[in-house]
Amino acid sequence: MTAHVIADDAEALAVAASLAGEFRAGASARDAERRLPRAELDRLSASGLLAVTVPAEHGGADVGAATLAEIFRLLGAADASLAQIPQSHFVYANVIRRQGTEEQRKFFFAELLAGRRFGNAQSEAGTRHVQDIRTRLHPRPDGSYRLDGVKHYSTGALFADWIPVLARAEDDKLHVAYVPQDAPGVTVIDDWDGLGQRTTASGTVRLEGVEIPADRVLPHHLTFEGPQLHGAVAQLLHAAIDTGIAGGALAEAAEFVRTKSRPWFESGADTAAEDPLLIQRFGELALPVRASEALLREAARAVDTARADLTDDSAAEASVAVAVAKVQAAQAAVGVAGALFEVSGTRSALNSLNLHRYWRDARTHTLHDPTRWKIQHIGRYVLNGTRPPRHGLL
Repeated sequence: MTAHVIADDAEALAVAASLAGEFRAGASARDAERRLPRAELDRLSASGLLAVTVPAEHGGADVGAATLAEIFRLLGAADASLAQIPQSHFVYANVIRRQGTEEQRKFFFAELLAGRRFGNAQSEAGTRHVQDIRTRLHPRPDGSYRLDGVKHYSTGALFADWIPVLARAEDDKLHVAYVPQDAPGVTVIDDWDGLGQRTTASGTVRLEGVEIPADRVLPHHLTFEGPQLHGAVAQLLHAAIDTGIAGGALAEAAEFVRTKSRPWFESGADTAAEDPLLIQRFGELALPVRASEALLREAARAVDTARADLTDDSAAEASVAVAVAKVQAAQAAVGVAGALFEVSGTRSALNSLNLHRYWRDARTHTLHDPTRWKIQHIGRYVLNGTRPPRHGLL
């Protein structure tokens, strides 16, 4: 595969806006038919967008968090499933940047610049909690490993060239193994059955005696032994997707009311768009959308600031800013996507129109991690100055 190499933040945003316009056109049909977006992902790879965080010394644009968040917001407004697929791609590219050796960085950043895709295999079902990882890396005499385990909710794995796998080694410490999707012993099963984000193919990955060279394993546990932005970046992208869904739902509702709705007979208006109560409601709905967009930008700036001078304090400020943005975006996505029907009227509920995809996507995506715990950490930070924990989910 050959891919364009994006030069800078401005080009990255222009490419993202152009692709979002393309992807929006077929989003509803892909969702309704559960048609997996292989062609669209190939377009994404060829565009160079998947390599925009590659460091400049390795030939990449090395865009900031503000640009990356805006890319995901644009894609999320167009097609929330498609936007979700590369979220882990950037998260595990970040692991290489932080924990990879120079040789590992050189190899994998070249892969990214060539358009290769990372998936993920991190979550497991039936364990005590989300951080109870039972997939194991068993050491071999030659320094390599044997990898065994079963992963669920493996968004992107079906479309990936490389599958980053969270696993514990013999010391019980957390590592990431970067596994070729076609490696012997790897089985990717398309058994995702979510009510929303239908085309993410977030199914099961089985790993049975997979042989892993030593240089394809990174010590992820070291990420959390000092100030880190791993969780903040990951959650920033989730917040961007939710913000995109909220904005996409509001734009869809406005278009529907302008072109398809009838005014309520008591309004005295000639068109639904002139109905004063609908005008009032759209003004109310614009508030959480714009608040989400503003908080997303603020959170991204905090991440960029912390990246320039990473300390316990700057990392904490970034994590809290991202948590605030994520809570607001999650509430806006679910709320505005639900209100789409309220303002659009009875016809909007027709299954054939598939307007419910915004709510289904929002309801599904916002379940990744509970906002109630983010609010707890925000409160502790504001009231007592308690820094949030370094567990990668904040």
